[in-house]
Amino acid sequence: MNKRAAVLGFPVLHSLSPHLHRAAYAALGLTGWRYDAIECREEELAAFVGGLGPEWAGLSLTMPLKRVVFPLLDTVTPLAVEVGAANTVIFRDGVRHGANTDVHGIVAALAEAGVPAPASATVLGGGATAASALAALRELGLREVTLVVRDPRRAGETLEVADRLGMSVATRAFDQFDADVDLLISTLPSGAADGFAGEAARARAVFDVVYSPWPTTLAQAVAKEGGTVVGGFSMLLHQAVKQVELMTGRSPAPVEAMRSAGESAL
Repeated sequence: MNKRAAVLGFPVLHSLSPHLHRAAYAALGLTGWRYDAIECREEELAAFVGGLGPEWAGLSLTMPLKRVVFPLLDTVTPLAVEVGAANTVIFRDGVRHGANTDVHGIVAALAEAGVPAPASATVLGGGATAASALAALRELGLREVTLVVRDPRRAGETLEVADRLGMSVATRAFDQFDADVDLLISTLPSGAADGFAGEAARARAVFDVVYSPWPTTLAQAVAKEGGTVVGGFSMLLHQAVKQVELMTGRSPAPVEAMRSAGESAL
C-alpha cells in the first residue's frame, strides 16, 4: 500500500525535511512512500488531522504545532509529556501516537561533534525547542541550567517543563546574558541571536538550532575564539532519522543518504 507522511507548520515550505525523508525512502526501497511539506496554522490542525485517511503513516510538526497537537493524540511518550512538545505523530491501527525526537536530535548532534557532557550550560530562548534542549541537557547529566529569555515573567511554561524534568533553572533576561559556560544552546530564530555574538564567544561550545543561513553570526564568533560549533542541520538530520524509524518501522534509518540529500539541498 502506498503511504504518506508530511511536515506541517507555518511557515514550512522552506523546510529541509522533505529532502531528508524522501532520501530515506529511496535508500530503504520504499517506492510507494510520499513525503510533503504542508502549511498548517494552529487553528487548522484539528481539521487536518481529523481528515487524514488510512494511507497516512505520520507527521513531522514544526512551530507552532508542537504543543497544540496534544489534545488530538491518543497516546504520548513520557518524554514528550515531560517536554510538553510532540514534533512527531505516528498513525498505526487507527491510533494517533505522539513522540518527541528533537531531544534525540540535540543529543546526537552534540555527540557527533564530539562535545563532552557539559558541567555548565545556558539555553537562549524559551519556546518548545528550548524545552527539548533542557531535556537533552538532563540526558547529558546536568541538573542546573540557566535560561535566558526576553521576559522572564513569560517563561512559566518552560519552567514547568524544568519542574517535570527535575531540573533547577535560573532565569535571566536578555540584558543579563552571560555565556561563560561549557555549552550555550541558542534556540532563537535566524538573526535573533546576532546581537549576542560578542558575549557568546566566551562559551566553550555553542549549539545553534539555525541551519540556514549558515554559519550564523553567533557560530562565527564562537569559532573565531576557538570554541566548538554545532549547527542546526545536525539536529534536524538526527531527529528526522528517528522519525523515519518510527514512521516506517525500519531501523536503522540511512543516516548518510539523508545527510547527503540535506547538504545538497542546502
